[in-house]
Amino acid sequence: MDEYVGSARLSLALPAVRGTIKPDAPLAPLVWFKAGGAAQWLFEPKDAQDLSDLLSALDPAVPVMAIGLGSNLIIRDGGVPGVVVRLGKPFATVEALDATTLVCGGGTSGILVSSTARDKGIAGLEFLRSIPGTVGGFVRMNGGAYGRETCDILLSCDVVLRSGERVTLSRDELGYSYRHSTLPEGAVVVSATFRGVPGEPAAIQAEMDRIAAAREASQPLRSKTGGSTFKNPDGHKAWALVDEAGCRGLQLGGAQVSEKHTNFLLNLGDATSADIEALGEEVRRRVKDKSGVELEWEIQRVGMVK
Repeated sequence: MDEYVGSARLSLALPAVRGTIKPDAPLAPLVWFKAGGAAQWLFEPKDAQDLSDLLSALDPAVPVMAIGLGSNLIIRDGGVPGVVVRLGKPFATVEALDATTLVCGGGTSGILVSSTARDKGIAGLEFLRSIPGTVGGFVRMNGGAYGRETCDILLSCDVVLRSGERVTLSRDELGYSYRHSTLPEGAVVVSATFRGVPGEPAAIQAEMDRIAAAREASQPLRSKTGGSTFKNPDGHKAWALVDEAGCRGLQLGGAQVSEKHTNFLLNLGDATSADIEALGEEVRRRVKDKSGVELEWEIQRVGMVK
């Protein structure tokens, strides 16, 4: 995504769409950090076929990326070239396939998935309540929390590839590991099928409440943040390494390491994405100097430096 694709060239290649497509669309309002540049084009498809039609008509050189709720994302200040796909209300759906299986649209929030599972008496999906993202992001990143991961509940997903081809991939075809999948670049997850186990709605709600309370107590949920910044290295907790390196409360420009949870970065109000990313790199440097451990970003950083 380092090379900007010219607007004129891209506009000539854009087919008619049934959803909405906007040029030079600000992305800062759509991400949790509330910072960053614009999308060259922001596309909200009406349905999976609309998305497929657009991608198949685009020059293959035009980059494509999907965003959900923008909770795990730094949009660099120079903006994102190509097409950013945002799955809106048409993809925020949950349907019961049977007594323990849900089919969920790629734009569905974790809260909606877990609460629907509760209402249907399906246990095992409660952890999605704690992940501030959408189904598409969970599938791509093997999102997880509180001892569970997406790969534990996923049966399959429907994907529109960058070529526009629509395919169904099984869990085993996604090459899952910790916070990683082999989903191809430019592919967009339009739905996923999750399976839980039978449970009592009251017990499921109690577990969701426990998770929500634990998050409220330990994480800076009411701040401009991006969620967990770094992956937990083998045998370590990222927050502990950051704390031991003396980074709690560390500031750079308008960005700060959270004092409440040191694996969270905050936009104090006027931070640029460059501030936030530079702070993260400074934390990585200090942790490496202190402990010898090299932290790996969990937050995705996309777009161009201004």
